[in-house]
Amino acid sequence: MGRMRSFPRSNSGRSHLSDRLQFQLGVSFVLFLVLLAILWIAGGGSRADLIGQVLVRAAAWALLVIAILFAPAPSWRSAIPVAALLFGAIAIAGLQLVPLPPGLWQMLPGRTVLVEAAAASGQSQPWRAWSMVPGATLNALFSLVVPLVVLVLVTGMRSGAQRCLPASLLGFAGLAMLIGLLQFSGATLNNPFVNDTSGEVSAIFANRNHFALLMAVGCSVAPGWAFMNRVQLRWRGPLAGGLVLMFLLAIVASGSRSGVMLGAVALILGLATIAQPARHLLRRKPRWVLPAILSGVAVLAIALVVISVLAGRAVAIDRIVTSDVGQDMRSRGLPTVIAMIRDYLPFGSGLGGFDTIFRLHEPFELLKPTYFNHAHNDWLEIVLDTGIPGLLLLVCGVLWWGTASIRAWRSDTLTPKIGSTIVLLVMVASAFDYPARTPTIMAVLTLAALWLAGVGVTSALPRTEQHL
Repeated sequence: MGRMRSFPRSNSGRSHLSDRLQFQLGVSFVLFLVLLAILWIAGGGSRADLIGQVLVRAAAWALLVIAILFAPAPSWRSAIPVAALLFGAIAIAGLQLVPLPPGLWQMLPGRTVLVEAAAASGQSQPWRAWSMVPGATLNALFSLVVPLVVLVLVTGMRSGAQRCLPASLLGFAGLAMLIGLLQFSGATLNNPFVNDTSGEVSAIFANRNHFALLMAVGCSVAPGWAFMNRVQLRWRGPLAGGLVLMFLLAIVASGSRSGVMLGAVALILGLATIAQPARHLLRRKPRWVLPAILSGVAVLAIALVVISVLAGRAVAIDRIVTSDVGQDMRSRGLPTVIAMIRDYLPFGSGLGGFDTIFRLHEPFELLKPTYFNHAHNDWLEIVLDTGIPGLLLLVCGVLWWGTASIRAWRSDTLTPKIGSTIVLLVMVASAFDYPARTPTIMAVLTLAALWLAGVGVTSALPRTEQHL
């Protein structure tokens, strides 16, 4: 009789182990981890001349080919909105490279300087591309291979592998956080693949604002990840709480002023993500328990920031207090950028050419030894680059994010809420900088958009047999 009892138990164990191994070794998931590793090493810069760009794009193309040959076919149904926005961006970049006849090209606003240059040199007007800087636009087009390969790999994963993605992203951010804290401690860790600045806390990025954004992303992912498995919540909860506090400290140490705001938004929305499952798990407790726990987390986070300020270690807070916003090149260059947008509407100047175009319009009072590489407001720069077509694509993207977010926050699922939060963080950060021009943030943004679209949805109260 003892043998008859043990046999089904043993068979169930073998079946359970087989199920776990079956999804963990999916080709698409392994390729995605390889992509994350390459992005972690070389994906933190946006400049076209970085050696990291060569490594990332070559690897992305190779992974794309391998996925086409060996990985399961992507399931596009849930990802249609994300794919439409991505292919819309690819179409705009491609159209900007199509040569136009001289008569048509000269009708585009802002092209007078090139027309006069050809006339002064005695040359006939050649066929020219829509873009005023075709080489920069070609670079922008090639950069979109990173979100494309993320789209293909994630939609080609098995459902079990897709449930591992939040943990993968959290680990990615956690390793970057460790590098940032090492830099803050005084260690010199210069990345040959990224144009980082020695002494600046930017971890795997060239820009500390982009590093702070990734830390804010970590703050938004960690609470939801903790609640994705009720069985493991006892150890996931404390680990997630500790990671959130470390992410916040890394933001404060980075010196990023915008990062402080993003971290606060991420913390609030991260806690809002788990409010429903937390209420469910604490339904037998007094009503004051959940507000007390959430308030305690917020107070502890604020206390750590205050301690950092008092200890003189809160670089971001110091920069907020001491910086003269009026002398910031972002605000000083804004009137010129807005004037440029008016000059190049309705078709724009061409993707990726901001630096060159700005030099044509730069007023004397803004001249300085360093160059103004971007508008530091990607919303405005995209409109400058692409005109009305790009503006319409932006509007479509924001409208989709808004409607999808409403559905996500009304549901009992976690990953769409996390995706909504991450997309919001990138959108807010893009009002002060250009994070989505780095391969790493491109990949994170695409993954978040796929979560928001419903790819790899994880319930707020998953089954107890799920193992992540």
